[in-house]
Amino acid sequence: MIKYISGLPIKITQIVKNVSRSFTTKKLHPVSHVIFDMDGVLIDTEKIHEQSVAAVASKFGKTYNLDLRYRVLGAPELDGAKMVVNELNLPISIEEFLNMVHAIENKVLPNVPILPGVDRLVRHLNKNQVPFAIATSSTKKSFDLKTSHHKSLFSLFNHIVTGGSDPEVKNGKPAPDIFLTCASRFPDQPHPNKCLVFEDSPNGVRGAKEAGMQAVMIPDKLLSKDLCTEATIVLGSIEDFVPEAFGLPSFN
Repeated sequence: MIKYISGLPIKITQIVKNVSRSFTTKKLHPVSHVIFDMDGVLIDTEKIHEQSVAAVASKFGKTYNLDLRYRVLGAPELDGAKMVVNELNLPISIEEFLNMVHAIENKVLPNVPILPGVDRLVRHLNKNQVPFAIATSSTKKSFDLKTSHHKSLFSLFNHIVTGGSDPEVKNGKPAPDIFLTCASRFPDQPHPNKCLVFEDSPNGVRGAKEAGMQAVMIPDKLLSKDLCTEATIVLGSIEDFVPEAFGLPSFN
């Protein structure tokens, strides 16, 4: 398969290192700015959240199944909580549910690890003066908790948009609000088509697409390929990302 970047042919095997877990069916276009989701993209929090929600559900004899989990993935915390409580018919309020989930998560989130390839890519973008930011559905309080052990790395980002508590983000993913807000806060306010989004959820990818941006998707390994079709390119890990495929400075 051949793709064309800035008029030059690039083989798909040059775009991704791990071809067996990566694919694209779309033409890739050069970008100038990068926007990252956080959970499941930069830090390994999704398993923690899944286990915490499942633990609360099990207290009431309910199962947090994959279908519900993938619909919640990427949504703002409050929206996701409403979905779980309502669909599982839990006999507690949304607030009580969140308090129970937080009680479990708060013990382990401060020690959450950075995902493979993240440190290298973030420092590479910073070194080459590529503007990059975060657009996460987390609240500011949750963001601070999750990143407390990685302040030096997260201080490199141009800005952070925490959609769960940002008044400018009216609608959560899959709406495009958070990505458009994030792009508008770069000093040069790039056109959306100049922004590349890194996401792990179908909701996030759909939001990026609605915003007019390309999306690199790094999905859960159990997620069906049918739910990844809206992404510009799908990778097994950020380690597989080749910056020059989108007109960004090469690692070499």
